Amino acid sequence: MKSRYILAAILATATGSALAGELYRWVDQSGKVHYGDIPDAVAAKPEQKKFPDSATPDDALPYATRRAKETFPVTLYVADNCKEPCQRARDLLNQRGVPFTEIILVTQEEVDAFRKMSGAETAPTLSVGRNWLKGFWVDQWHSELDYAGYPRTAPYGFRPAPPPTATRKAPEQPAPEADLPPSDK
Repeated sequence: MKSRYILAAILATATGSALAGELYRWVDQSGKVHYGDIPDAVAAKPEQKKFPDSATPDDALPYATRRAKETFPVTLYVADNCKEPCQRARDLLNQRGVPFTEIILVTQEEVDAFRKMSGAETAPTLSVGRNWLKGFWVDQWHSELDYAGYPRTAPYGFRPAPPPTATRKAPEQPAPEADLPPSDK
């Protein structure tokens, strides 16, 4: 019983190198179990345990948020020319601690495909699972995120991902500006 507590303490205070790489377990001649980041030279057959180098970003999320993300993934669609309403939409999601994917609609082809898929005519537009929220209506967005199980406030230490930047190749001919008006709600 006492050895279990000692083992737990050793594993809890293990160095970063042991946690980020390998841990060995071996039994000496007297039958005692040992753990370490370097195997014993006289150990007959050390057992090697591998640990991942780093945690995934979702590991830091609370269980309820991870569950909501799996069941109702959130995607924010914004237009390249949408400034203030799209920033308010981002801020709302970040204040609630909602992990989301942001898609910036740049070309007319992207806008046309988006309109066909969502039926929306304005930016920002939010998809929560299979539901589309067209335009930025704060109460409607909160209601849908509540229903999906996302928390009302961000968890302690939550750091939102930086917004993506629209990457474009230099056009040979000027492309027509994407025709998706920002929502002024």
